[in-house]
Amino acid sequence: MDKAGELLEKYWNYTSFLPHQKEIITSVLQNKDTLAIMATGGGKSLCYQLPALRLGGLTLVISPLISLMKDQVDDLNARGIPAAAYNSAQDYRDRCQIETDVKNGNLRLLFISPEKCMQANFLAFLKDAPVRLIAIDEAHCISEWGHNFRPEYRELAALKKHFPTIPLIALTATATPDVRKDVCQQLGFLSENEYVGSFNRANLHYRVVPKRADQLGILLDFLKKHRDASGIIYCFSKKETEELSGELRRHGFKSYPYHAGLSTQIRDEVQDAFIHDTVKIVCATVAFGMGIDKPDVRFVIHYDLPKSIESYYQETGRAGRDGKPSECLLFYSRGDLGKTRSMLENDGASERHTHLAIRKLQAMAEYCETTRCRRGYLLAYFGEAYPDTNCALCDNCVNPKKVGEYTTEAIRIISCIGQLPTHFGMGLVADVLTGGKSTKIKEYHLDEFSYYKSGTKYTKQHYVAWIKDLVRQGYLARTGDEYPVISLTAKCESVLAGKTPVMLPVPEVSAPRAKVPKAAAQTPRMRKAEVTKVPVTPAVKVPDADDPDLYERLKALCTKIAEREGVPSYYVFSTNSLREMARKRPSDEESFRAIAGVGAFKLRKYGPAFIAAIQGDE
Repeated sequence: MDKAGELLEKYWNYTSFLPHQKEIITSVLQNKDTLAIMATGGGKSLCYQLPALRLGGLTLVISPLISLMKDQVDDLNARGIPAAAYNSAQDYRDRCQIETDVKNGNLRLLFISPEKCMQANFLAFLKDAPVRLIAIDEAHCISEWGHNFRPEYRELAALKKHFPTIPLIALTATATPDVRKDVCQQLGFLSENEYVGSFNRANLHYRVVPKRADQLGILLDFLKKHRDASGIIYCFSKKETEELSGELRRHGFKSYPYHAGLSTQIRDEVQDAFIHDTVKIVCATVAFGMGIDKPDVRFVIHYDLPKSIESYYQETGRAGRDGKPSECLLFYSRGDLGKTRSMLENDGASERHTHLAIRKLQAMAEYCETTRCRRGYLLAYFGEAYPDTNCALCDNCVNPKKVGEYTTEAIRIISCIGQLPTHFGMGLVADVLTGGKSTKIKEYHLDEFSYYKSGTKYTKQHYVAWIKDLVRQGYLARTGDEYPVISLTAKCESVLAGKTPVMLPVPEVSAPRAKVPKAAAQTPRMRKAEVTKVPVTPAVKVPDADDPDLYERLKALCTKIAEREGVPSYYVFSTNSLREMARKRPSDEESFRAIAGVGAFKLRKYGPAFIAAIQGDE
């Protein structure tokens, strides 16, 4: 590890490891198969990139997306670490050159898809390559219990037969205890070599907003407060990404859609424009984001309900990778829940996978409707206990819902459930209380029961919220994964006897609708290659830099070099490194080398230009 520490400082210019990195790297260097679970931004990539340098030879990195491979390859090459991606998008000449580089030992890391990796001819080619380590990124795709199961990932279990002496490291940011267990079983890993970091992204603020008719107005109010920030808005459908992006452009925001139905060229242009800050907002389906390593995404908005906690956690994790405060806003309605559930039930998947998908969707809905700390809910889902009851960084903790004594309504709910002929879901119980006219009410003659229409003072939504809170307090039980039903517990007897007062959330009064301002003249739809014509956003003064003017000069220089090299500016230097330069004003190689994120390679390549800019000699 002494040598590993030297490499860390040489190529990344860090003098210490992030939590769990040292233990994971030690395990790999000891030739142990290792499972690493680390939150987005927690430094997963370093856990195989540094061993690749220490072990020499070739490290094979299995990754699911070409865009994700390109992102990492560009970053490694910018640090002076020889890496390449090998995929079907390349022409024959490029693939031949990569094969030659592998044979000659000119590459340290080779990125490849799981499909290509398991092809017989490629495995035969690797037999003669100096493979020293195999890394499986996004390893949750191996598990049938995961949110993004891919059958081709399951085949990777055969790698140990082909490379019995080569250590494997599997990495992911989103894995519940069941998924972690399944991944270890599939790959034959020992549980003692499993390292699980914290899932807590302490800089993210989580907020859920009820979806209403004025949703666009609420969104525009939010965006006006973050006008100069980069962000992603996730939408339910391809059509919605285009319609919403068009609305945002009409209101003066630099926004473009991204979805699988667009051509590869347009998708690449949108992604590059977002990375280079010529486009600030991308309205996207879930097809966007996995290949994005942009550190300064200040907000991630879900305009519709995500399908699972895993998806939501992964997508919100794209915000604030630089550690700065960032917003995660989710618009929610039970209508979205029904729409997504119907889609899952009719997508042709097996009954087992449909059942699992619906269970995950229900957990997502419960997150939206919970009154407890949202951070605590997320961490508990992934098997981690949150030590505090108030995180001070979610809407439930910052503005806790008011509670009052609603013993009468609790008795009404409990008595209604006790009167019903069988167990029903909370929605139907609420329908009975409020006088609903659904098919099941007619089928079971529930409109003939004494508690039918007994609670019309409140809405169905109020009763659903109260039933959930009574479940949380233990007065009611909720059983069943796919079609959960409500039943009574022994604890409710003291309530019925009038011995126990019940505190429940005070019903919320709908807030006034946000007005949608009149849009500017309609912007024409995006044309091919149009994104590249969007002018660069003017630089913004950074208050936490000691010399804002110097920071702007350094940022401009960084952008100029990045454009010349065809890479994002943060591949040259991150905003944190630029701010540190503006504060410390390094005037020679020794002091410049001490800036976080410089490293020996970047010192040689960029040091003279930046030192000259700092000295005012550019």
